Amino acid sequence: MDGWGVRLAYLFSRYPVISQTFIDTEMLAMERAGVELEIFSIYPPPTSFRHGHAARLKAPIHYAPPQSILKLGEQRAKAEGRWPAELIAAHDRKYGTDYKAGLRARNALYFADLFKQRGFTHLHVHFANRAAMTGLYVKAISGLPFSMSTHGQDYMVDLGNHDLLREICAGAEFVANETEWSTNELRRLCPDSADKMLRVFNGMDLANFAGTVAGSNNAVPRIVSTGRLIEFKGFHHLIAACGLLKSRGLEFACDIIGEGPWRPQLQQAIDAGGLGGCVRLRGALPQEEVFSALRSADIFTLPCIVDRNGASDVFPTVILEAMASARPVVSTHIAGVPEQIEHGETGFICQPGDEAGLADALEKLLRSPELRTQMGAAGQRRVQAEFAVDHTVKSLLAQYEKHVQPAPPHAAKPVGLALLLAEWPAPERHEAELVQLAQQLPESRAYVLNASATPVADSWRKTLPHCEFLPDAMVVEGEWQQQKDLRHRAEVLRGEIGSKMATEDFLAHARHALSLLRLLRRDQVRHVHAASVRELPVAWLLKKLGGVSISASLDDKVALHDETLTVLLKECAGIRVMRGRMEEKIPKPQGGSGPYVLVHKSGRGFEPEWMGKLKGWGA
Repeated sequence: MDGWGVRLAYLFSRYPVISQTFIDTEMLAMERAGVELEIFSIYPPPTSFRHGHAARLKAPIHYAPPQSILKLGEQRAKAEGRWPAELIAAHDRKYGTDYKAGLRARNALYFADLFKQRGFTHLHVHFANRAAMTGLYVKAISGLPFSMSTHGQDYMVDLGNHDLLREICAGAEFVANETEWSTNELRRLCPDSADKMLRVFNGMDLANFAGTVAGSNNAVPRIVSTGRLIEFKGFHHLIAACGLLKSRGLEFACDIIGEGPWRPQLQQAIDAGGLGGCVRLRGALPQEEVFSALRSADIFTLPCIVDRNGASDVFPTVILEAMASARPVVSTHIAGVPEQIEHGETGFICQPGDEAGLADALEKLLRSPELRTQMGAAGQRRVQAEFAVDHTVKSLLAQYEKHVQPAPPHAAKPVGLALLLAEWPAPERHEAELVQLAQQLPESRAYVLNASATPVADSWRKTLPHCEFLPDAMVVEGEWQQQKDLRHRAEVLRGEIGSKMATEDFLAHARHALSLLRLLRRDQVRHVHAASVRELPVAWLLKKLGGVSISASLDDKVALHDETLTVLLKECAGIRVMRGRMEEKIPKPQGGSGPYVLVHKSGRGFEPEWMGKLKGWGA
């Protein structure tokens, strides 16, 4: 597959989600196989939490801008005759307005244009949910083919309409399902698309488990379970089973790793049962710490059930992680779980909700270190033989080879020059400057820190195609937490900027700068122009961290202390003074030449001499 030239767009409703590490494992395997991936997320992630392996993905992540911006795209599409009004009306009639067909179309328009711009020939959607509906709209709008992976709760509960599921599957090139159970279920639900269904197990990156052996040295046997603290994980049944084990005089410890809305009632059950000394809720942990907890465990259990909404686990990845860690597994007869565990060989399978049966299975393992070692070793051998990701992903790669038209690597022209805007739409003078840049330097970009929710004048809408918006604050925070080295470098720069800027203000600028660095590198930006004093601290950090040159238009609308302003302006290649009395703020050169300085006299837009300087700096 190396050198094949396959490029894929992966679309999610939200990315990343900490419980979906199996998708990251798949994408890492794809990249090792030579596939070029880019990730597209309709909405920001629910938390800033990131697993350590996320840094290994080469794929850039693109987030849709806020709906206030996407609505402008809808208006433009209507004016151009590209709005899929008939499809939206048909879906409103068939599925009801709760499915928000207009919103799906709005999202699809944005991504269809972005996919075309980046040269993709195929879209793959993970989860048969609203993202899959968006994929259907992308195909209707642009003709771009798509495929889909299902994961159980998505089509069982989240999508909520089997007629819509059938329409999505009919539009897909193929549908990958994570178990034989779900493959057969989808064939039953979507008989006209039965020949498109295939099973693709979630695979394991066995490098994460190298050197792990069966058995442990715990004086007190330790049971570990992990997952979101929600009903269908069945942790309340595990706590009840632990109460039974305690009443039988067994000594053990039980750790439940994860976070979620059921935490208060689970803690209440632990307290009510007097189990605080042996059962604890450990909260969410990074994947590396979850692996460590599995290695130090004696037994893994996941007592999953079908919840009151009909949702359940289908193929819990953590069961394979426990088996790869050479630990025996106790779980329940749900969906694809029997395809993972060989009952009596690699662990035990109980009936869902059977607390006594769960306690009996755990008791057998607690009383026999030899059985734990035997089953753990058997489970590890099974994972190595059947669930290694470089093996499981082959069937998916074969489908891409069959359905995806090869595409050359995306080769966008270097942006060179970027305008930094605190918000969009912005003051009137910035509009004229952005229009001028778009006309004279069409490859230039405006990076916008905040999208305004205020009404947008028609004239501003013309500048929208030249703008890129910084993602949601949750994304920015996640990037800040993940990039430890850059974060440290940014924090060290706090000392250089002086004490007159509040630390919280500096850190807000630093977070924006770290998120922008990814865009500057992707777009090959050489020069950043701060549209006003508001953007100057971020531009200064971009020079310090990213090596770009910077300039600024200097006004007095946003106050910075003179000491801070002096530090920032010393790094500028050029300064454009928008207020005559601000000229005195420019630091006097000490030896050698200082920044190029231009005092704005009148008129809108950049002066010809300033425009010439910007072109030169960005070249």
